[in-house]
Amino acid sequence: MYPPTQNLYRVDVRCGAFTEATEEYSRHLHKVVDELLRSLSLGLGLEGHELKDAVGGNELVFNLKINYYPPCPCPDLVLGVPSHTDMSALTILVPNEVQGLQAFQDGHWVDVNYIPNALVVHIGDQIEILSNGRCKSMLHRSTVNKDKTRMSWPVFVEPPADHHVGPHRKLINEQNPSKYKTKKFSDYCYCKLNKIPQ
Repeated sequence: MYPPTQNLYRVDVRCGAFTEATEEYSRHLHKVVDELLRSLSLGLGLEGHELKDAVGGNELVFNLKINYYPPCPCPDLVLGVPSHTDMSALTILVPNEVQGLQAFQDGHWVDVNYIPNALVVHIGDQIEILSNGRCKSMLHRSTVNKDKTRMSWPVFVEPPADHHVGPHRKLINEQNPSKYKTKKFSDYCYCKLNKIPQ
């Protein structure tokens, strides 16, 4: 057993190392997100900067979450997280080697394979809205493992709470009218979390 001061020091050292690693990861992740939004923007026929500008520009919020799924003796009876789409613009996920992420594709749940040193990217609801439905938010869920602990580190890339998001004006016209309402991101989240029709 450590004396209280030594114990506190050990915790501070560990927290400091975690903070440093998280800050470095964040710097790299900002570059990845910029490139992803640029590529998506060009793919939609927009200028390279337009999608990022529309989703919040340099005010984008990066929310890190750590998910911990302990072993479960009856994995067929529970889900780690039920099926859902993310409210974010993008979700960047670092999984561990324990299988558990599934995506809904062609009417079936498909395992998302673990690839060492790779990121998993989800298109979120805000990109679906901005693209007026051309990019679809990924329906996914998490399962648990009978014998092993599964962990994941998602970062939700979101507009600021008071930022208004709606279909990009260049992606709507008489032949392709707006399919989504424009609203503040915080209002969108409130409606989705409370199952209020959008």
